[in-house]
Amino acid sequence: MDKKTLLGLILIFAIFLGFSWYNGKQQGKAAAERARIDSLNNIELARKIAAEEAAVKNNERAAVQLPSAETDIEQRTRKLMGDMLYNASKGTEELLTLDNDKIEVTLSNKGAIISSARLKEYTRFDGAPLILFDADDNIFDLNVFTNQSIHTQNFYFQPVGGSKTVTSGRDSIAYRLYFDTASYIEYCYSLSAGSYNVDFDIRFVGMDGIISPMQSSMTLEWSNNAPQQERGWSYENQYTTLAYSYPDESDIEELSMGKGQESEEITTGIKWVAFKQQFFSAILTADDKFANGDVSYRTLPEHSGMIKNFKTSLKIEYDARQSDYGFCFYLGPNNYKILKSLGDNYQKLIPLGWGIMGWINRLIVIPTFNFLSEYISNFGWIIFLLTVFIKLLIFPFTYKSYMSMAKMRLLKPELDQINAKYPNQEDAMKRQQASMELYGRAGVSPLSGCLPLLLQLPILIAMFRFFPASIELRGEHFLWSTDLSSYDSVLNLPFNIPFYGNHVSLFALLMGVSMFVSSKINMANNPSTGSQHMPGMTFMTLYMMPILLVVWFNSYSSGLSYYYLLTNLITIVQMMLFRRFVSDEKLHQRMKENAKKPRKKSKWMTRYEEMLKEQQKQQRRR
Repeated sequence: MDKKTLLGLILIFAIFLGFSWYNGKQQGKAAAERARIDSLNNIELARKIAAEEAAVKNNERAAVQLPSAETDIEQRTRKLMGDMLYNASKGTEELLTLDNDKIEVTLSNKGAIISSARLKEYTRFDGAPLILFDADDNIFDLNVFTNQSIHTQNFYFQPVGGSKTVTSGRDSIAYRLYFDTASYIEYCYSLSAGSYNVDFDIRFVGMDGIISPMQSSMTLEWSNNAPQQERGWSYENQYTTLAYSYPDESDIEELSMGKGQESEEITTGIKWVAFKQQFFSAILTADDKFANGDVSYRTLPEHSGMIKNFKTSLKIEYDARQSDYGFCFYLGPNNYKILKSLGDNYQKLIPLGWGIMGWINRLIVIPTFNFLSEYISNFGWIIFLLTVFIKLLIFPFTYKSYMSMAKMRLLKPELDQINAKYPNQEDAMKRQQASMELYGRAGVSPLSGCLPLLLQLPILIAMFRFFPASIELRGEHFLWSTDLSSYDSVLNLPFNIPFYGNHVSLFALLMGVSMFVSSKINMANNPSTGSQHMPGMTFMTLYMMPILLVVWFNSYSSGLSYYYLLTNLITIVQMMLFRRFVSDEKLHQRMKENAKKPRKKSKWMTRYEEMLKEQQKQQRRR
């Protein structure tokens, strides 16, 4: 090993020793610093622990003192209420049932209310039990004033008896809210076999010295959410609203439908208030009347499983000499026959239309429908026979309309000659007058072809109101429709089309096609409707109306679309038969013979000619 190598090794060893010494010194300083920091952290942690322990001790001392404060409040409340009423403010909810073959009502001792109502003969669209309202959404509260304001919903009543099933006769369940051993408010619910009515009586026993002598009225608050019962939320929402009736009035009042929310203050007497859905209602009726009240609804979100929240606040006149106040709940279907039998104009809840449309439904459609349903169980065939019956009723007018259109069609060549003779706009009066003279000679009335349409229009509107409101169609199957009261769907779309929906209704499509064909045949038979002077009307009638109705009816009752389809098909068959059995040649020959005979002008024709002459005079003056 040479000197340079040895010197290098010594230097490397020296550097290594120096680095080790320096590094150890630095690590010692770092350890000391870490120890100092840890010590500070431990001190801070100890402070926090001490603070937390002090807070816990303060809370414990407060908790020890709190029962004493609550006891003072309880003692004051007990003294104000009295022992029995105070004890009634604390308790556990217990449920009883009162039911028959139609309904099951669940009663709760808290507030002594009907907490839910189930209709046994019906189910929801998805097969689940049909609950008109349930405990989570139902509020029923009577407010009276003693030495304080008493809200019965805050107290636990004592039941008298237990659950009862009524198979015959009548039975009841009573609840009592005691103020002392001889004074109490009693709620009594009674149900008869085969009835949707639950009688409800409020009795004041020994309360004259307890209820304030200054009290002149009591307030009854009733509120609940109406669950979605049908498949189409939007469609059901259109028929869900709050209705009420004035005493001794034949008509009823309804809040506007289709709005997000609606309310009304009623300053006069009220006989009953109804929370009405498309096919079911909960109605509260007073034996006498409610003095006045407020009513309102609020539409709930579409996917909440609810339709609307109903609220009503009703004033009841209080008389210390009167101990009993009678009311009645109707919890059942919107069936015209059932509601009409109960009186109080409940049947007006079913929207059958106003004026002549309502008369058609009540006097013709419903009796015929009920008669057929006694012998036929398939409602598809009932609708078919009902449609045939209605078409037979108006057949004479339909035939007369066709004959008038046939005559107009045969006169078309002569009308074209008149139009060619007076082509200018200033000759419009002369053209009209010549046309009317031609009609008079041929014995044709241009308006007679419109008569069947005018007769059918109220019927079509009446059926438009009848089918969506007919509970008899609810859940009835026919062909591909699983529910004639709701839309039929042969194809569910993965997206939603505005105004159309997310499904395809085959009945609505077939109705649109049949309407197009019927309009096409009608235009071929009646040249005036297809005239070149009315291209806009032709386009609207032939194309736009069928398309609009297909879009509109896609989410409507399939029974309604089926009825309109049948109406169009029968009309098409009638037109084809008329064309086959009515000879144009014989009809034309008869028209020519009639033209030779002297004819007395009708009053309408005389007035029309006088009007034309007057218009001509005014035109000459201008």
